[in-house]
Amino acid sequence: ATMKPQEEPGDPDNDPAGARICCTQSRAPEGPLEPGGPGDPRDPGVPGPDQRGPHDPASTLFIQLNELLGGPHAPEWKETARWMRFEEKLELGAARWSSPHVPTLPLHSLLDLRRALPAGGLVLPDCPARDLPQLIGIWGRQVTGLPELGPALSSELRDRLAALLLQRPEHHIPATWRRLVTQLGSRACRGETLPWAPKLIDQLSPRQRQNPLGQKLPPGTEAAVILAGELDFLERPLMVFVCMRDPQVLGTLVEVPLPSRFVCILLGPPGRLKGYHELGRAVAVLLSDQLFQWSARRARGPQDLVAGIDAFLDDLTVLPPGKWDPTARLPPPRCLPPDHRRLPPELRETKAPCNGKVSLATDRRGHRAEPSEELRRTGRLFGGLAQDVRRKAPWYPSDFLDGLDVQCFSAVLYIYLATVTNAITFGGMLSDATGNFQGVLESFLGTSVAGATFCLFAGQPLTILSSTGPILVFERLLFSFCRDHGLDYLPFRLWVGIWVATFCLALVATEASYLVRYFTRFTEEGFCALISLIFIYDAVRKMLSLAELRPAAGRWLVGRSVIRCPPPSPVIKGVGRGLGGASPLPRSSHSPQPSLPFGQELGLINVSLLLKPECLELGGRLLGPGCPYVPDVAFLSVLLFLSTFFSAMILKHFKSSPFFPTTVRKAVSDFSIILAILLGCGLDAAFGLDTPKLIVPSEFKPTHPGRGWLVPLFGANAWWLCPAAALPAVLLAILVFMDQQITAVILNRKEYRLQKGAGFHLDLFWVAMLMLLTSAMGLPWYVSATVISLAHMDSLKRESSACIPGEPARFLGIREQRLTGLLVFILTGVSVFLAPILKFIPMPVLYGIFLYMGVAALGSLQLVERVQLLLVPAKHQPDLLLLLHHVPLRRVHLFTGVQLLCLAGLWLLKATAAAIVFPLMLLGLVGIRKALERVFSQQELAWLDEPMPEPEPEPGRGRARAKDEEEQGEEEEEELPPRLEAGGPDGEDVSN
Repeated sequence: ATMKPQEEPGDPDNDPAGARICCTQSRAPEGPLEPGGPGDPRDPGVPGPDQRGPHDPASTLFIQLNELLGGPHAPEWKETARWMRFEEKLELGAARWSSPHVPTLPLHSLLDLRRALPAGGLVLPDCPARDLPQLIGIWGRQVTGLPELGPALSSELRDRLAALLLQRPEHHIPATWRRLVTQLGSRACRGETLPWAPKLIDQLSPRQRQNPLGQKLPPGTEAAVILAGELDFLERPLMVFVCMRDPQVLGTLVEVPLPSRFVCILLGPPGRLKGYHELGRAVAVLLSDQLFQWSARRARGPQDLVAGIDAFLDDLTVLPPGKWDPTARLPPPRCLPPDHRRLPPELRETKAPCNGKVSLATDRRGHRAEPSEELRRTGRLFGGLAQDVRRKAPWYPSDFLDGLDVQCFSAVLYIYLATVTNAITFGGMLSDATGNFQGVLESFLGTSVAGATFCLFAGQPLTILSSTGPILVFERLLFSFCRDHGLDYLPFRLWVGIWVATFCLALVATEASYLVRYFTRFTEEGFCALISLIFIYDAVRKMLSLAELRPAAGRWLVGRSVIRCPPPSPVIKGVGRGLGGASPLPRSSHSPQPSLPFGQELGLINVSLLLKPECLELGGRLLGPGCPYVPDVAFLSVLLFLSTFFSAMILKHFKSSPFFPTTVRKAVSDFSIILAILLGCGLDAAFGLDTPKLIVPSEFKPTHPGRGWLVPLFGANAWWLCPAAALPAVLLAILVFMDQQITAVILNRKEYRLQKGAGFHLDLFWVAMLMLLTSAMGLPWYVSATVISLAHMDSLKRESSACIPGEPARFLGIREQRLTGLLVFILTGVSVFLAPILKFIPMPVLYGIFLYMGVAALGSLQLVERVQLLLVPAKHQPDLLLLLHHVPLRRVHLFTGVQLLCLAGLWLLKATAAAIVFPLMLLGLVGIRKALERVFSQQELAWLDEPMPEPEPEPGRGRARAKDEEEQGEEEEEELPPRLEAGGPDGEDVSN
């Protein structure tokens, strides 16, 4: 082709055939940039501002190795291995893909590749080809000009080589039953040695179109194909590396119809088939590395690829021979090490490690606690509330649309049953504590009204409102005070609620919620662990109480149970066998009159003579402690309790098991709690024993007959009690603020990846409004329930549906919406009408769910991991717990011991009448955490906890100061080497 005078040489846009595509061998391209200078496109470590394209963040790459097999007379391309992140080899004998494993390479294959690239490698960057024939045409014209290969490749040999490259390769695509039916009798996708025939390579087979592997790849995945083999008509090795300007689907070259970004050809004379195979694997492993892939996209010549290989070798780990089995396949690790520090700054992204926490351990060096946007003071009255409303308003429509998912249906049923059980439990305790002025029905109504209102208008609708233990203690003390001093309880309680709402509104107006910045993980874990242990303790305690009401047969004393039978109810001894060896029969004309020593009152008969149902049928009356006994109820209750707990735990983790397809495992995991409850109910129905069931009110009326649904302002109380109610309201306001905001901080942690933001001020505002409403109606007071809210969020976790083989599903965040909470509280309100259905649910099953919620909440705490370290010898301690690499073990144990002592103090306080000062103890945890800075260094606290925030600057100067610090940080970062931006080679802090 001839070039027009006005065209610039090397401009591929003016050369659609690609006759003069920019190609280099071992020489560096000419350009306006100094070699090795800043922004040099040949430097794989430092990108220039003009080198950043749409594919800068390296996308997922599907890599496929096609080898030329079959001998010189019938050569054919066969796919023998593939990589996405891990390697899968084709087991030729078994005709199946191996399980994904970590790829291993002989070191000499990388060194051979590094030597071969400068010697005779051809690099085609920004290739404008649209299909494989055009790509081969461009490559054929470029390889002719090479002094090493051009004279050895005649026109006839080039045509033979092009025809060979255009053969359709054989892919191993596992056949499903649907594909077997549709392709019955069809021949497998096998290549043939034919002359130049582009149509063969362009036609996709039905298997490729229906390949299930394509559904596992994330959107935007590109392909890289490596062609390796030996040819008898080649005298010298041929190595070509092509980077496409615009990725194109190259026919059937790849088993999945993906646009190909890279094409690598490794061909040579016979005699080194094993060598070409290992060279192809070496290229594939290099391309599976994100840093090398980033370098290959910008390579302009072999030297750039060599620089990328050198960077790969710098981070390579070599295992000595004889210390491990090289044929063993290493399974993919559960947690991949953070490789973002090897990448240039613009390619870095925050990735959550195995435990789901976003704050990576490698980023804790020099970490500074920056307040989130929701906790920055505006300096205006109700400024934080206004910011919350503006932040949440654009998300309001999506808060309902995002709830239209089948996962939300499972969450509604799960949280509904937990909420109903909790409402019944606290309703019964409130009834005892307040003399029936508040009972189960009031608990149901208050939960429904307060919860639904909060979910509709609050800033964090995933929060579940409920009564709590400290509030129950306050209610008991308040009722006792009113009873002892002859005060009208509900009117006095109304004024306490009015004052609490007033104080909470004052906290909202002054933006006091910013104080929650001082609630570090030390405080959060202490509070969350306490609430979780309370759930576990209450679940076990309720089961023990059931065993006391319905004891086992070994504790039932037969002689202490007696029955009084009225006349005339004669029985016949010795007929049949019952509980005590006798069975009564009613008197009939065919039965003789028994001679029993009954007087006018009829005496006492041993229970061994009668069965309980027959005695009641005869008009008898049961006396004695053993009369309520039902055989095997205690054992069945324990069985239901434990089976529900363990089945919920097993089914929740079923998605990580190897059984069944991914869709089935995910569905079972999403509906694990519902399936566990149904399993418990089915087990109870199969045995048919009279286990205790869930009982809800069947009539809509106040529990106390002397009260209505609206509370009078004064009642029989004096007017001066209205301002006097402010004194107890101060303590209750502190309790509400601490309980609400600590739960809000836990729910809005960064590890949950919430996208719609928090609303600390807005949440507290609606808690204050609901405090007014429930006080006026005589309903219980409500704040955020930590464990149930965490269970709600756990049931709404989103994970990636397209999972690369060998890689665990990635946590994407929480399904943030208002629909699940709204439906939960609506169903709670109408539970009165669902009583005929709910009565079939055994209480031990619900207690098992309570136990599961407590254990699940504990499992997410780092405190639990550190407690386990106390029991594990040092040589068996988990290496993945990175804090052990930076903090001495005795210091870790010291920090854990302080937390356990604080937790024990909170537990003892909760168990006494002094539980009303519980919020003050939570404030004490903040003080203890501050005092720990005198015992531990900032580096140790950065790993064990979180840094305490700096004092809040003035609102007017805060933004300017933050901007200056950010600019200063960027300048310091630019001064660091690209590979050592925040740490030295050994992980030491070099950023001061």
